[in-house]
Amino acid sequence: MNSFLEQFGDDETTSVTDYTRRIKRLLEGSIEPEWIRGEISNFRKQASGHLYFSLKDERAQLPVVMFRSNASGLDFEIRDGMELLVYGELSVYQPHGRYQLIARAAIESGQGRLHREFERLKKKLLAEGLFDKDRKRPLPDFPMHLGFITSPSGAAVQDFIRILKRRGWFGRLTVFPAKVQGFDAVQSLIRSLDTATRLPGLDILVVGRGGGSLEDLWCFNDEGFARALAESPVPTISAVGHEIDFSLSDFVADIRAETPSAAAELISSSYLEFLDRRERARELLVEALDSGLEEARRSLGDAGTRLSAVAPQRSIETAKLKLDELASRFRAGTHEMIGQFRECVTIAKSNLLTTRPDRNAVRCRQNLTSLENRFARLADRRFTSACNRFQELALRFQSLSPDATLKRGYAILADEKGTVLRSVAKLKKTDRVRATLKDGEAWLKSE
Repeated sequence: MNSFLEQFGDDETTSVTDYTRRIKRLLEGSIEPEWIRGEISNFRKQASGHLYFSLKDERAQLPVVMFRSNASGLDFEIRDGMELLVYGELSVYQPHGRYQLIARAAIESGQGRLHREFERLKKKLLAEGLFDKDRKRPLPDFPMHLGFITSPSGAAVQDFIRILKRRGWFGRLTVFPAKVQGFDAVQSLIRSLDTATRLPGLDILVVGRGGGSLEDLWCFNDEGFARALAESPVPTISAVGHEIDFSLSDFVADIRAETPSAAAELISSSYLEFLDRRERARELLVEALDSGLEEARRSLGDAGTRLSAVAPQRSIETAKLKLDELASRFRAGTHEMIGQFRECVTIAKSNLLTTRPDRNAVRCRQNLTSLENRFARLADRRFTSACNRFQELALRFQSLSPDATLKRGYAILADEKGTVLRSVAKLKKTDRVRATLKDGEAWLKSE
């Protein structure tokens, strides 16, 4: 044996390190990084954060190491027995003389397939224009009939109804039952969608469910359902999963809501804005009425001022004409505003035909009758007060007229030229004085 070893010198032998280094260069340089599927076994996590496990199938296994920098990006916990897709490159660990896979990324095997399918369908429908913004329709300002395609026993529909009630929405909600998970969920969704789009009077159609895994939400990524949703004649809202979840229905629908609860808030917001606009219109109507009454008061005051500067009888007649004109304008304006209010009520009644027209119509008639009675009483009081004030002024002016003065026993004295005498100092003994009494004139002689 020794003689055999002596035949070889140091130059004709290779150390383990050199030999292993050659294997390392050969393997690492000839095999490209790729995705590998297998089952996890012998999993352990070091205090350093590095992960060590084996990836195996029925006939082989592969040692794998994932360093902390890559492991920190995983959104799931690795455990023995789960099927995993691992992306990495081959490496030879020289101290132990064995090869291993350096993992750079990992996803659960089922999700990896679904992710690739999701991206494929997304690119396909995007290229066909189903996601284009110019085909998105705005939601109606005052939706009164909603449709919701979802599981009737799920928490999503209960949250949806609770938020609508809390925000005061009182329209009609129709739930179209559908399976939202499982092998026949797609056919159930398409059937419910077809039923909903055939129902007349529907303002908005919501499709959705609560959160879940990618497999749970996969029926909303079906190409057939996405195309059917894109052809809906009714504006649509997709409310599938949680805020971080996305599905093809989110891209195809007119509006995407993060959750069913967010969809309810979005719909009820437009309703609350309508109530604000209606309240503002009511305030403007009251302001217009107050302004009209104030203008009538100013006009009456101006008429009284002008009466004091002109002959009483003519001023009274002019004031009567002005008062009649103001009354006509006031009544015409009143009828016009009531007509406009009635027209608004008629439009509102037409929009609310699908919501409980009997109850809403009775309430609207009661409100209208109450407003008409209040306005009529107010108008009568204002008009009666103005007439009484005018009659009072007329009587005061009449009491100051020359005729009224003569009737009280007074006389108007004038000289022969007709000049009214205000003092006896200008009279001579031989002057004649004309006295005007209530029933005629008489000539007097100065003494």
